[in-house]
Amino acid sequence: MRMFAVSAPGLETIVASELYRMGNCDAAAVSGGVNFRGSLAQLYDANLNLRTASRIVVRVDEFHASSFHELERRAKRIRWDQYLMPGARVQFRVTCRKSRLYHSDAVAQRFSEAVAKQVSGIVVGAASETADDGDADTDDPTAAQLFTVRLAHDNCVVSADSSGALLHRRGYRQAIGKAPLRETLAAAMVIESGWDGRSPFIDPMCGSGVIAIESALIARQIPPGIHREFAFQGWPAYDKALWEGVKEKRLAARQTDVIGAILASDRDDGVVKSAITNAVRAGVADDIQFESKPISAIEPPPGKGWMVTNPPYGVRVGDRGALRNLYAQIGNVVREKARGYTIGLLTSDSMLESQLRLDLEEVFRTRNGGIPVRFMKGFQA
Repeated sequence: MRMFAVSAPGLETIVASELYRMGNCDAAAVSGGVNFRGSLAQLYDANLNLRTASRIVVRVDEFHASSFHELERRAKRIRWDQYLMPGARVQFRVTCRKSRLYHSDAVAQRFSEAVAKQVSGIVVGAASETADDGDADTDDPTAAQLFTVRLAHDNCVVSADSSGALLHRRGYRQAIGKAPLRETLAAAMVIESGWDGRSPFIDPMCGSGVIAIESALIARQIPPGIHREFAFQGWPAYDKALWEGVKEKRLAARQTDVIGAILASDRDDGVVKSAITNAVRAGVADDIQFESKPISAIEPPPGKGWMVTNPPYGVRVGDRGALRNLYAQIGNVVREKARGYTIGLLTSDSMLESQLRLDLEEVFRTRNGGIPVRFMKGFQA
């Protein structure tokens, strides 16, 4: 059994619940993520099936280091050849806090030298201190293998990134709007809305369609990572047969019964066309009814249902003052047309929230594209 750490800033408890449902009963939420112990198969499965995680790393080693001599000696003992093929590209992301070794570039250099002595032809990239939830991400399949090194109070923790591109990169979204919502956050919104998968589900400001697509993937129990590759597939210890078995098991569990109607609309016809393209690529286009129309024109099916959406915040898209009318209109539409519906909205502005005049409570808060946001939820009787 190995120790794994999941990066999920702001979504820790949601990821912990996901892992628990997957059978990882020892999953423990910590600041910024979740730690759990598991087998290689569970590592593969977590990358494939976690919907709200950003990255999964493997704990490679942990030791005390208050001098460079001590650091070099321990770095040489690490089995780098378990994670690196000859000629591989490597990057170290180093943070030093309250430690005698405080120069991150010098620490990265020692690890680079240790790797080069053990694995031939290694190409080491520049050290980085970008946060796990930042934009230092790539779809490049030849990207460097990332190792994170965290020194705090002279305790050094070394981890190997098993994911590669951040896990919100499902592989289906190439057409995006002006202020894209991360797939992981969209999935968290759907999960925390409590949607039962059978009742109608509406996103009246769908943008690139990510909330509707994630809801369909959840209802169908389609693994979110089924269309992408992961860093662990380039490791010498990669077990292809085990990986195929993990995928086969998840695919066999897909839901084929009828699910609730998923309705997605937006006033921008071009955006809707892009959303349809994304849904086709995700394999759920037949589960979603897309339309071009303003929120005032939606007609929610009567009875029990869910309306979950990501309206403009006034930070990147739209003028904050003009958005007051939009938020007031959202509130009017909900009160007039969505009785019996659970409402979920992602917001970043309390002033705009007040324009809704809806009884909503905060469920969780996180960041989207660097913007502090919170997911609000309520029921319209």
